[in-house]
Amino acid sequence: MSDQKELQPQFLSSSTLIGDPVTNSAGEDLGVIEEIMIDLENGQIAYAVLSFGGFLGIRNKLFVIPWGMLAVDTENEKIILDVDKEALEDAPGFDKDNWPTKPTRDWLETVYVYYEFPQYW
Repeated sequence: MSDQKELQPQFLSSSTLIGDPVTNSAGEDLGVIEEIMIDLENGQIAYAVLSFGGFLGIRNKLFVIPWGMLAVDTENEKIILDVDKEALEDAPGFDKDNWPTKPTRDWLETVYVYYEFPQYW
């Protein structure tokens, strides 16, 4: 009999990630995933929308996070974002009632530049 490591999934539905908690490597709560956005031009996941902040568990501010910055921890059912809480508090964001109506790559570029993360396009 051979020892088999439990295989990590290679694919997940987006609905399994929506609502998952997001923490940083220090274990600080950074919020939850509200949405996952797909780039229709090339079929890649462009970014996740992170709900962060608010009062008494009601999160009001949303942040765009480049998808490549997130690591999915399937064992603990959470997502890791290696960003300090303070950096996230200063990040560009928007109100939950005022989503960008027509996001463009120019708009998304400002987010990638803020996080100093390489653009995928």
